[in-house]
Amino acid sequence: MHSGELHMSASRRIALVAHDSKKLDLLDWARYNRGLLAAHQLYGTGTTGDLLERGAGLEVVKLKSGPWGGDQQIGAKIADGEIDLLIFFWDPLETQAHDTDVKALLRIAVVWNIPVACNRASADFIISSPLMTDDYQRIVPDYQEYVTRRDVAYNLTPPVDAVAP
Repeated sequence: MHSGELHMSASRRIALVAHDSKKLDLLDWARYNRGLLAAHQLYGTGTTGDLLERGAGLEVVKLKSGPWGGDQQIGAKIADGEIDLLIFFWDPLETQAHDTDVKALLRIAVVWNIPVACNRASADFIISSPLMTDDYQRIVPDYQEYVTRRDVAYNLTPPVDAVAP
């Protein structure tokens, strides 16, 4: 179910997200990797983005806080092809009020085939990969193929404006 490849330039658009109990871990990781991260366009949910700007001196496009829709905003940016990599330090041992949003964000990252790091070790592996700075052709899903299969399965006719004269 893919339409082809999407070219990713050497500069990545990276979303940085962390649950409250993991924010200091992400901040420590970002400080350590500041030089590498500064070469990329960074996005963050509200509190995390503010923490990274003030605590690590990084420029971050700040969206809403996670519980206020920030996770969903990042998910929308992933679906729109505006995020290349998700670094999400989440706490699997603590229930979050917005757990459904967290699950949706991780799901959409997998659907759109972007790299995801959920802890410091995976973030270290991803950021140190030669693919972080080399050109990369990411395979993206073909949504139109899905719509066509759905229409056939439900015996739907094409929309009126799609019918040839």
